[in-house]
Amino acid sequence: MNESPESQENGMYDVIVLGAGPVGQNVADHARAAGLTVAVVECELVGGECSYWACVPSKALLRPVVAVADTQRVDGARQAVTGRLDTARVFARRNHYVTDWDDSGQAKWVRSIGADLFRGRGRIDGSRRVTVTQDDGASRTLTARHAVAIATGSRPALPDIPGIKEARPWTNRHGTDSSTVPARLAIVGGGGVGVEMATLWQGLGSRVTLLARRSLLARMEPFAGELIARGLTQAGVDVRTGVQVTALRRRDSVTLTLDDGSELEADEVMFATGRAPHTDDIGLDTVGLTPGSWLDVDTTCLVRGVEGDWLYALGDVNHRALLTHQGKYQARTAGDAIGARAAGLPLDDAPWGDHATTADQHAVPQVFFTDPEAGAVGLSAEEAARAGHRTKVVDLDFSAAQGANLYADGYQGHARMVVDLDREVLLGVTFVGYGISELLHSATVAVSGEVPLKRLRHAVACFPTVSEIWLFLLAAYHRN
Repeated sequence: MNESPESQENGMYDVIVLGAGPVGQNVADHARAAGLTVAVVECELVGGECSYWACVPSKALLRPVVAVADTQRVDGARQAVTGRLDTARVFARRNHYVTDWDDSGQAKWVRSIGADLFRGRGRIDGSRRVTVTQDDGASRTLTARHAVAIATGSRPALPDIPGIKEARPWTNRHGTDSSTVPARLAIVGGGGVGVEMATLWQGLGSRVTLLARRSLLARMEPFAGELIARGLTQAGVDVRTGVQVTALRRRDSVTLTLDDGSELEADEVMFATGRAPHTDDIGLDTVGLTPGSWLDVDTTCLVRGVEGDWLYALGDVNHRALLTHQGKYQARTAGDAIGARAAGLPLDDAPWGDHATTADQHAVPQVFFTDPEAGAVGLSAEEAARAGHRTKVVDLDFSAAQGANLYADGYQGHARMVVDLDREVLLGVTFVGYGISELLHSATVAVSGEVPLKRLRHAVACFPTVSEIWLFLLAAYHRN
């Protein structure tokens, strides 16, 4: 059960971490850096959803698709691309980056930081106790002196639709670990997973139909979904918004019944309609919490409603931002807070303090690797208005930047910044365009650092780069 020779003989540790994905690994690392003993419990692959079925494989698969699309926008390079993607090589590239679903390297890393790794299902058994049960039924009880950190992530949430079990739908796992290209693929859901999977499988040769109840990327600025829908349509995806699936049936293929009474035939159907927390069978009931619930936390990620200040929830399970990078940020912060509490040191949990996850409320960056890409950080214009800010919204097409025009012939993209007029700082920034994923961090620094626009204008963008859009956004703000 235990893979580390440094195992505490009595099962007593300072910190016990449930889940060995990127979030669990980060809290373990920071707790170890504080001099605490750590046990990490994992029931699947060390590395978690992100490493094997989400961020890493999806981006490994998407990059060849977008790289080929990029060449089509550069005259001279366009003529060099004369065939279709080699799907076997694309899948082999994915397999390389997920290490063929072999977690030995990540398990070795966990041990290298001095943490003990326990393979099995971890379940809280009252205050500060965790029972680890192996597949063969053998179990062991661990006890935490200071903290138990829940980093068990989330799973796909499938809607209750007649015939869904019979249809055997794909989820994000099927969408990233499959090595066969279906001739026809229906994708249900217009969020980040849906639009990325539509980009990917259309690029690999499927005839994709994307179905969404609302607009695409509905939580972003409206223009983001509009431009992504245009890009998908240009690539050949049949994008249908304002529709719902009411029933499914599978024979040789899958038939989807839509709410307008029409039917759609596909070889496979994928649902990307949301996530549910992996908290239904981790023993929450033994500490007065509801199994299967999202966990409410304070700014140090300490779970509210549990006596003794020992239970933490990080990443997807606290429902603050279902993004790997944000969960890792929470884990680093919580790991440092656990160390400070264990040492009896004061907490720096004021806004933007070392032990506060302030960015969760004010500066969450996100990028969707579609074609074009969509990225945003901070508040949208609507969110800022609802929060009572007095704002000015500045919009520009990327064609204003010569660097964008040189990056891609006929560059299509749009930028928006939302300015707090009372403080003259940025509340939010949204970019849609080719290659903007590497541009977004500049916006994240500006928003999280609350850089005054008077100072930001002195951050000179190199010519000719896509980043020149900053110059024109700031100039447009000051002109008006």
